[in-house]
Amino acid sequence: MIVRIATRGEGVTGDGRFIALAAPGDIVGADGAAAPGPHHQTPPCRHFPECGGCQLQHVDDAAYRDYLIERVSGALAAQDLPIHEIRTPHLSPPRSRRRAAMKAGAGSIGFNATASHRIVDMRECHILRPELFALVAPLRRLLNGRAEIVMTLADQGVDLLLKGVRVEGLQATEAFGAFASEQGLARLSIDDGLGPQTLWEPEPVTVTLGGVAVPLPPEAFLQATADGEAALVASVRDAVGGATLIADLFAGLGTFALALPGKVYAGEGARDVALALKAAANRGGRTVFVEHRDLFRRPLDSAELNRFDAVVLDPPRAGAREQVAALAGCTVARIAYVSCNPATFARDAKVLIDGGYRLDWVQPVGQFRWSTHIKLAAAFSRG
Repeated sequence: MIVRIATRGEGVTGDGRFIALAAPGDIVGADGAAAPGPHHQTPPCRHFPECGGCQLQHVDDAAYRDYLIERVSGALAAQDLPIHEIRTPHLSPPRSRRRAAMKAGAGSIGFNATASHRIVDMRECHILRPELFALVAPLRRLLNGRAEIVMTLADQGVDLLLKGVRVEGLQATEAFGAFASEQGLARLSIDDGLGPQTLWEPEPVTVTLGGVAVPLPPEAFLQATADGEAALVASVRDAVGGATLIADLFAGLGTFALALPGKVYAGEGARDVALALKAAANRGGRTVFVEHRDLFRRPLDSAELNRFDAVVLDPPRAGAREQVAALAGCTVARIAYVSCNPATFARDAKVLIDGGYRLDWVQPVGQFRWSTHIKLAAAFSRG
């Protein structure tokens, strides 16, 4: 019988065998085939499992929540850390993904097939926001070669970036401009290898964070779903408690900085992103001080950290090894850690715990629905 789901999505039997496309409770016969059990559901999309965009459409929500919990508990156990409270995972609903990167080529547009560079031509999608999926067919008609397509839903509509596309001459420029107008795009940018160049932007593109419209640079990081963002913000606010002087490290566009009470220092390594946050905070009258700072090369030291009541950090997948080492030696009372990688989160958690912090709780967030990707927010405290 299948007893759990492995990290990469296979079902695992009680004797340690890995069975593809199996769910907890499935019965495995002598031939290795799995008979559906109580947690095995009919995948909603015709492209599953060929399309690599989803790995777990055959698993019901109860088993998917258990999988997210096990990802967190397994990562902590690998660091010999005690398992504290792991809260019930929050799942974003279907068709709520507001950003996606797809491929185009040979008349096809979609995600790559599982473990392949072959493009699965997308004819339906149960994870993308309808506004994003509505562009797939028109883009299939527009593009006649290989390209990477990056779509983000902004306040004004879809922000579309096409990579590996050349728009040369007046006729081509007019054709792409007409496409942007007809599709009601918020912005159309082209990257032919030298960086994004805006071809169409009727008005400045923004994304609203914490009630403030923030300028949105092309390809700037944004939480995958608005629903998942709200869950993470609520968790971070819970973790920092009543703190009134907060440092938000790896602040990005201000997902947390603009939603936090009191005075906030925001450190961010990407210059255009830091400038966008600074402009938005000033315009919105928020008490957010923004510094363009590479926190890998120049993390805040203990003396700088000790000025704050709480620290929020949301590093990339590699974690925040350098910054966490300084945090472990400081006196900050509360830390909210947001992560997209349970393994590096657990590694950093061990450093904090060895430095005297307590891991109070972890909140898994499944905003990459039916995938093996996971977000989480965690609360640490001293004393």
